[in-house]
Amino acid sequence: MLQSLAGSSCVRLVERHRSAWCFGFLVLGYLLYLVFGAVVFSSVELPYEDLLRQELRKLKRRFLEEHECLSEPQLEQFLGRVLEASNYGVSVLSNASGNWNWDFTSALFFASTVLSTTGYGHTVPLSDGGKAFCIIYSVIGIPFTLLFLTAVVQRVTVHVTRRPVLYFHIRWGFSKQVVAIVHAVLLGFVTVSCFFFIPAAVFSVLEDDWNFLESFYFCFISLSTIGLGDYVPGEGYNQKFRELYKIGITCYLLLGLIAMLVVLETFCELHELKKFRKMFYVKKDKDEDQVHIMEHDQLSFSSITEQAAGLKEDQKQNEPFVASQSPPHEDGSVNH
Repeated sequence: MLQSLAGSSCVRLVERHRSAWCFGFLVLGYLLYLVFGAVVFSSVELPYEDLLRQELRKLKRRFLEEHECLSEPQLEQFLGRVLEASNYGVSVLSNASGNWNWDFTSALFFASTVLSTTGYGHTVPLSDGGKAFCIIYSVIGIPFTLLFLTAVVQRVTVHVTRRPVLYFHIRWGFSKQVVAIVHAVLLGFVTVSCFFFIPAAVFSVLEDDWNFLESFYFCFISLSTIGLGDYVPGEGYNQKFRELYKIGITCYLLLGLIAMLVVLETFCELHELKKFRKMFYVKKDKDEDQVHIMEHDQLSFSSITEQAAGLKEDQKQNEPFVASQSPPHEDGSVNH
């Protein structure tokens, strides 16, 4: 008997705090996913980093042996300055001297990466004035970009998602949930094809050093706004039509970001995902909701009564004066 009571009380306790338990498991799962990613990346990339370090040490030792007139501190000082300039997007290589980082098209590409928070990091402001302007420009531009993308995605979602789903539901009588799932899958497939596979094939042709995997990697890193900066198009030696190419990449990034947000909004509107998300939300207390509703109703009623009283007073002031006393009655009608 006691065991059954204890079991039922535990079940009621779990059901009462179900949202908190789900949120706790969500946080734990996210932390475990972070640790899992760190373990995989470390195990995969650490051996390649070790090989690269050993190769650089051998090249440095061989260079110093062939140039005995150059000391190791002088070489390290020169390499340090070269690496510092490379971090700012400036290279000392002869085959890279023809590309400027701050012409108009490159600056336009940089502005788009800043406002979309992609931030490849291959080009950064050199001067203090440029850094200060970048801060002010981002503070104003990033919320402006979010407002712009929200408005565009809302309008596109109405025509691309909601109306087609509603049409098939009303015209053909299919279940709205089934139509929404099929539509979301098809829209995701079309978006991946048009903004990942096809551009990856194009980049693998236009960029000499990129294969299809590296091009697809760039498309995903860019449209997901991760922007690692290890692959940036239009930076090759003697790139043909570089200005037009940069403008095209800027348009591709903007349209691709809108398409990704439309697909994400389409999936978020699915009934199953809405139910899944509600598992981790804080449930509102019904009593608090009723109190808020009553307060809102009282406020609305008091404002309406105040407006009605004000209108009556205005009408009284606008009416002509009328004597309050009634006219005297005839004597015959009064005295019996």
